[in-house]
Amino acid sequence: MEELAAALRRYTERQEGENPYFTPIETMIVLRSDHPKPPAHRMSQPALCIVAQGAKWATFGGTKLEYRAGEALVVGVEAPSIGRVSEASPEEPCLVLILALDLEIMRSVIEGLSPPPKPMGESGRGVLVTDFKGPLADCALRLVRLLDTPSAIPTLYPVIMREICYWLLSGPHGGEIARMAMTSTPSHRVLEAMRTLREKFAAQIRVDDLAAIAQMSPSAFHRQFKALTALSPLQYQKQLRLLEARRLMVSHGLNVEAAAFQVGYESPSQFSREYARMFGEPPKRDVTRMAVRGREGDGEEVRGVA
Repeated sequence: MEELAAALRRYTERQEGENPYFTPIETMIVLRSDHPKPPAHRMSQPALCIVAQGAKWATFGGTKLEYRAGEALVVGVEAPSIGRVSEASPEEPCLVLILALDLEIMRSVIEGLSPPPKPMGESGRGVLVTDFKGPLADCALRLVRLLDTPSAIPTLYPVIMREICYWLLSGPHGGEIARMAMTSTPSHRVLEAMRTLREKFAAQIRVDDLAAIAQMSPSAFHRQFKALTALSPLQYQKQLRLLEARRLMVSHGLNVEAAAFQVGYESPSQFSREYARMFGEPPKRDVTRMAVRGREGDGEEVRGVA
């Protein structure tokens, strides 16, 4: 892990841009924080968030997960979250490697395992923290070194990702990670309904209709949805709306009323109340603060990086 931290630090010091650092590997991002940061709201994507140095935490609904050097946050579901860099300094910056979780590669590796990892129980978490030491840390280090030879990326990146999937599936959380990728589980049917909810988040959608997409009773759907995301379907939809409204105001300059209507609110006053409840201050004040943070180079929250 010390070698991985040193490699990430050298990589960030060579870059001319600002944090977050996008790499020649399109599905890989490097984050560096020289100081602890306040909590930031974002929409998390399926990914591995590997901490090489420092510490972070993330909350999904009411569930808080802490992870530090030698650990990774595994996110298997697209869900609203709050994240924070909790340990960092100029001498020992928080260094994080983010890899998009390729579920197709994961499924391919599962098919080749004998016996394949078996998910336990009916429902499972969509996020978890796992150790990322030994062979996994070695894989991450090889990916960072691969950045020095971009011509080798198309050939070697898929091979290293398969190895990462193998070690994750062979580890103590293999069954839970397999559940995130397998298409024959109840969790996958919930993810299909969740995709519909994301695509139509500005519309009025009944939980019964989402349950029908998942081929479940409303009570079973609600239970498994909350197990995956730590949120109810309606809480999930509300947070989607507010995150999108914030993006529209910060990135596209929409005013409060226009943003509220575009994401499905009929009452701007209700929108402002719920916005302040989620982000801690009214929309106008929050958008002004976000603009200042963007000018000061705090790109993670403004760009929604996990």
